[in-house]
Amino acid sequence: MIKFFKYFFQSLIIYLFFILGRILGLKNSQKIFSKIFQILGPKFKSNIIINQNLEKFNKNISISNKNDISEQVWSNYGKTFIEYIFLDKYKKQSNFITLNNQNILDDIIKEKKPVVFVSGHFANFELMSMEITKKKIKLATIYRPLNNYFLNPFMEFLRKRYVCKNQIKKGRAGVREAMSYINKGYSIALMIDQRVSEGELVNLFNQPSLTTTLPAQLALKYNLKLVPVYIERKKDNSFNLKFHSPIQSQKFKDKLELTKYLNMQLESMLIKNPGQWIWTHNKWKI
Repeated sequence: MIKFFKYFFQSLIIYLFFILGRILGLKNSQKIFSKIFQILGPKFKSNIIINQNLEKFNKNISISNKNDISEQVWSNYGKTFIEYIFLDKYKKQSNFITLNNQNILDDIIKEKKPVVFVSGHFANFELMSMEITKKKIKLATIYRPLNNYFLNPFMEFLRKRYVCKNQIKKGRAGVREAMSYINKGYSIALMIDQRVSEGELVNLFNQPSLTTTLPAQLALKYNLKLVPVYIERKKDNSFNLKFHSPIQSQKFKDKLELTKYLNMQLESMLIKNPGQWIWTHNKWKI
């Protein structure tokens, strides 16, 4: 019963914020919610996780650098949060994002064979799958439902309507569904940066972390290429979206070796702009 009221009031506040954001407009909302999250974020328990994770990221990190990254993280959180209510605008427009290595997408279309897109929770991560679908690539995305059952239906609606209509819930049933989509010629997109209890212990910044092996399993089973994707928010709140060179899965002896390589790709993305990753994930909890 406590959880019921907790989720209810949480969702009520979030829905009110969404209404306010829509009234204020995208640019004003980005500025306002960036500041709100910068002020309120450090007061939450998750800020402790940010600090602990940053020390694993760089054991010699200074206090000032840690505070600077944390401030950027909360700012990006606030902007990404309010941008959900403007996904329709992002869907219609193309001037807010710059694609790098679009030829990789062109090759995927020409080859008419599925791939596995992998990334992490950088900047506004929802826009990656949105842009891939805009290029008419058949895609299904794997996601983790929100715990809040008052809010999750609305978020699922937004994702299906504006990001990618084919949404696969994380879990065993989701794995079977992903395989079904691949058999029908669909590419799969998923995040590889969250802690997964059923995952394998694979190092990330020399620290063991429970990591999903699903992208490696799918790629090896179906002889698919893996395409790392990275998105970065610019100062004007437009985005750079980069598609990295495809990884040939068959060059790796097994799923663990391939997963280790994918974590190395994730590390390089994190190093590039640590302030735009969601450090509140308890990634290194074992």
